[in-house]
Amino acid sequence: MSGHRIPAGIVNARQARAAFSLVRHRPAPELQPFVDHHWVLRWELGDRPPHEQVVLPNLAVNVTFFRDATGAFGPGKRPFRYVVEGADHGIGVRFRPGAFRAFMTGPVTMISGRSLPLTDLFTGAVPVTESVRNATNDFEMVRRCEELLLAKHPVLTAAARTAIEAVETIAAEPAITRVAGLSSRTGLSQRSLQRLFAEHVGTAPKWAIQVYRLNEAAARIAAVEEPDYAELAAELGYSDQAHFIRDFRSVTGWVPTEYTRLNRVQEQESRRE
Repeated sequence: MSGHRIPAGIVNARQARAAFSLVRHRPAPELQPFVDHHWVLRWELGDRPPHEQVVLPNLAVNVTFFRDATGAFGPGKRPFRYVVEGADHGIGVRFRPGAFRAFMTGPVTMISGRSLPLTDLFTGAVPVTESVRNATNDFEMVRRCEELLLAKHPVLTAAARTAIEAVETIAAEPAITRVAGLSSRTGLSQRSLQRLFAEHVGTAPKWAIQVYRLNEAAARIAAVEEPDYAELAAELGYSDQAHFIRDFRSVTGWVPTEYTRLNRVQEQESRRE
């Protein structure tokens, strides 16, 4: 895996592990400039009720092959929800933020908060989708996905590399809490950052900073029994708790206390099962 921080965003990881298995695979060398990893989900719930998995917003584009979710999913502003039931499997390709522009004919904002059918982006998507659905092992699914991607002959432009580096700067430096700070760190004007992110990342730089900041907050809230929200807000660079609560809700859909209760209730339910 690459060394930069990747927001996982899985709400209540304990319950998720009880519902499905998640395995990540490295991409082929030719795809490493574009792809963070492939991720394979398998589940067999038997007589257990369906499980709704919630994933917090992040900046990655994901190309997925699942029974009810096949397509290219852009960076969103709301949590993504997917229901697993019965027994099934699927694979997703998680792209490095800033890199998916090489597979599109227009800016990544075209798929922000929405998805596109794979047939709109890739020739040969239909037979590959069928192959993935019928695959019996991870290697076969990964190979077919990579063949589909490499058939586009993607090229990482200088602008795309700059966008990727800007996102990785946000990921590596939690002290960057404002677009002005990112501008100072990258040497790009705020206007240039706006254009760069719209074209290659699919979000505004301000939202990108919030996503990393609040995904970190969500992970830290879920990791302790009794979070100190005021202390956490200060550590994340907020001048007051009210602004932290507002931003946390804008990214996750819950205020911090609700998010804490959600994780605790689900943990208790998971232990009883």
